[in-house]
Amino acid sequence: MSHPPVDAHRAPLDSKILGARLMDGGCRFALWAPRATRVELALVNADRTQQNIDMTRNPDGVWVVFVPGVEAEQRYGYRVHGEWEPDQGMRFNPAKLLLDPYARAITAGVDYSGPISDHVEGQNFELDPRDSFAAVPLSVVVADTPPPTPLAERPSASRKVIYETHVKGYTQQHPDVPEHLRGTYAGMAYPAVIEHLKQVGVTSLQLLPVHHFVSEPFVVGKGLVNYWGYNTLGFFAPHAAYCSVGTMGEQVTEFKNMVSAMHEAGIEVFLDVVYNHTGEGGHEGPTLAYRGIDHAGYYRLTQDLRNDYDVTGTGNSVDTSNPGVLQLIIDSLEYWVTQMGVDGFRFDLATTLVRDRNHHVDMNHEFMKVIESNPVFEGITMIAEPWDVGPYGYQVGSWGPRWGEWNDRYRGFVRDFWRGATHGVQELATRLAGSPDIFDHVGRRTDASVNFVTAHDGFTMRDVVTYDMKHNEANGEQNRDGSDDNRSWNHGWEGETTDPRINALRHQQVKNMLATLLLSYGTPMLTAGDEMGRTQGGNNNAYCQDSPISWVHWETREDWGDVLDLTMALTELRRDNPVLRRSHYRYHDEVLDANGRPTGRIDLTWMSGNGGQMGEQDWTDPGRHHLGMYVSNQAAAFLIWFHNGPDPVSVQLPVEERWGEGFELLLDTAEGVRETPQTHDLGDVIELPGRSVTVMRVVLLEPATEVGDEESHRLDGSDEPDTVEQEPAVDEVAEDAAVPGPGITQFPPD
Repeated sequence: MSHPPVDAHRAPLDSKILGARLMDGGCRFALWAPRATRVELALVNADRTQQNIDMTRNPDGVWVVFVPGVEAEQRYGYRVHGEWEPDQGMRFNPAKLLLDPYARAITAGVDYSGPISDHVEGQNFELDPRDSFAAVPLSVVVADTPPPTPLAERPSASRKVIYETHVKGYTQQHPDVPEHLRGTYAGMAYPAVIEHLKQVGVTSLQLLPVHHFVSEPFVVGKGLVNYWGYNTLGFFAPHAAYCSVGTMGEQVTEFKNMVSAMHEAGIEVFLDVVYNHTGEGGHEGPTLAYRGIDHAGYYRLTQDLRNDYDVTGTGNSVDTSNPGVLQLIIDSLEYWVTQMGVDGFRFDLATTLVRDRNHHVDMNHEFMKVIESNPVFEGITMIAEPWDVGPYGYQVGSWGPRWGEWNDRYRGFVRDFWRGATHGVQELATRLAGSPDIFDHVGRRTDASVNFVTAHDGFTMRDVVTYDMKHNEANGEQNRDGSDDNRSWNHGWEGETTDPRINALRHQQVKNMLATLLLSYGTPMLTAGDEMGRTQGGNNNAYCQDSPISWVHWETREDWGDVLDLTMALTELRRDNPVLRRSHYRYHDEVLDANGRPTGRIDLTWMSGNGGQMGEQDWTDPGRHHLGMYVSNQAAAFLIWFHNGPDPVSVQLPVEERWGEGFELLLDTAEGVRETPQTHDLGDVIELPGRSVTVMRVVLLEPATEVGDEESHRLDGSDEPDTVEQEPAVDEVAEDAAVPGPGITQFPPD
C-alpha cells in the first residue's frame, strides 16, 4: 500500500481550526495527521461506549468533521490509521485511543496495567492490536468563556520578584484554606494565600507545570507519582487534578478564576512550561497521543527513524524543526496568554526548542523569531532554562535581549560563598553586579539574569544549611537519584538538631543567602517556603513525592519568623529604592545631579573596609572575606557589606565627603531590622558580625530628587525611556579610584 512520504508532515497548515470548537448546532473537530490514511473521531459516553465517525482529510493534512448536537463536556478521542513501519517513523495503530493535542481539558490519568503501548511487551517494533480505550484519559469539549481579569499594570522588569511554587503543595497544609480547596487552583486563589504573597513582596507567581501531565510508568511502579509535573500530556489543558470541583472543563474556569484573583491583587502569573518532551517517553513507552498521530512528525528520531533522539533525558524530544509541531507550541502559548490570562513563561530545557532538523543548536531558530515578532507576546515575560542534556546544550547567556535566563552560576557561587568554599571576593562582585561576564552583551540588561539560590529541584534553603548529603531514600532508588553536587553545609550536625548555637547559625545563613539574592542586580527568584524554613528532610529530588516531604509547611512560620521578617523587609527595601535594582549595567560612572553637575559619587563601586575603594591587592587577596557594595543614583545611595568569615571583622567606612554625609545602619542578618537606624559618621569603624550581610543607607550631601524606574528592552519585552542614565564625567578622576581587574572597568576578573 502506498503512503505519504516521510516529509509530508512538514507541509504548512492552518492551525487555527485545530481542536474541538463549538459552533451553531454542534462541534467541529480537527486533527493534524498528515501521514495518516484514515482518522476516526471517537465520541465517548459516560459508560465508555463509543460512536466512531470518519473524518475528511484537507490538503494540508488536517482531518475535519462537524458533528451536530455535540455540546460542552462531550468526551472524545481519535483513532488514527496508517502504516506500521517503524523504519519510516510510522507507528500507526488504530487500536489505541488518542488524545487531541489541542484539547482544552483532559479527564484524568492513565491505567498503566492496561494495553497502553502500541507494541507488544518485550517487542518494541511489533504491533499490539489490543484496544486501549478503557485505560487512557479522554479529551473534553470546552465552551469558550471570557478571559480572566487583566492586570491593571505589569510590574517593570526591575521590580519583579518571582516566587516559584507548586499549585498543590503550596496550600495542601495551609491552615487558613478550607479543606475542600486545599491543593487546588481555588486554594491558590484563597485570600489568606494572596495575603502572604503580598506580604513577602511577590510580584510574579511562577507555577510548576500546570499543563495536564501524567506519571511515568517506572514511577507508578514504585507506588509514587510525578509530583512536579514535568511530563506533559496536553499543552492546552489545565491539569485536571488541581481542580476542586470536576474534570469535565471545570478546571478551565477554576484556573481562570485563580488568575483573576492574582491579577486583582497586582500579582502576575507565570507558567513553567514543558514543550521539550511529552509524557509518552521513548517509543518503548505508552502511546497516548503524539506518537500515534505521527511518530516522526512530533519527535526527534535517529537517522534510522526507529529510535528517539533524546536530548532531554526523558525518552523523547519534541521536534520544533517541524513547522506543524512548532505551530502547536506557539498556538499553546497564545492560548494561555489570550484566553487564560498568563503573563509569562519559564521554558524547561529550552535549548531543545532551538535545535534544527539535524538536532544542532540554532539561536536563530524560527522559535526565537516568532517569540520576538508575535504581537501576542508583547509585554509577556519569557525565561529560558538555558540548557538541555544534548550536544552543546549549555547555552547560558546566549538567548538575547528578549529573554531572561536562569543563572545557575549565580546559584552555585552564592552557596559556595556562604559555606566558605570560595577564595577572595572577585566573583562575588561579579554576581552581585548582575553577572556581566555572562549577560552584558548585545543590548542585554541586568534583569536578563534570573538569580536564584534554590529552585524546585535540589535542596530547600533550610536544607542547604542542614545537610551535607542528600537523603532521597523515600524515592525508592536506594538514594542513588538526585545530584551529589549540593554546595551545602550542615554546620556541624547532619540533619535537624536542638543545639541552639547551630540553629541560630543556620537561620543566619539562610538570611545571608536571601539577602544576597534580593540585593543583587538581576531578577530574583524565591522558592516557595524558603522564607519560612520549609524543609524536605534532605531530599534533593522530590519530583515523585506528593507528600509532606514536598508540601509547604506553614507551621514553621513561627519558629522561622525571623527569616520571614527579614525577607519582607528586604523586598520592601528593594521595591522602594530603584537604586537597589538597576537595569543598566554599571561601570564605575560618576553620578550627576539634576543639573548635570558631578556629585563625586560613583554609580557602582566596591569598598575595601579601609576607608576607601578596593585596590589591586584587595581584589587578588585569596584570604579576603568581606566586600562593600556602594550603589548610587541622583536620589539615593546604599553601602552593603557582605562578610562570610566566621568571626566579626572591623571595617572603616568611607572617609571622603564625596561618598556622603554619613551612614545609617538599617539591618543586618545577625540582629535583624533596626527599629531606629544606627547613625555613623564618615570614617567610623564598625564591626561586621561573622557571616553576615549589613545594609547601610548613605546620608547624601545634596537633596535627593525623585527618580523613576529605569527600563529599556526589559525582561518583559516592552520599552520605556531610561530616566536616570548618566554620561560619566570623563575629566573627573577620584584620588582613591579603585583599581580595575584586567580588561574590565571596575569589575574584578573571573
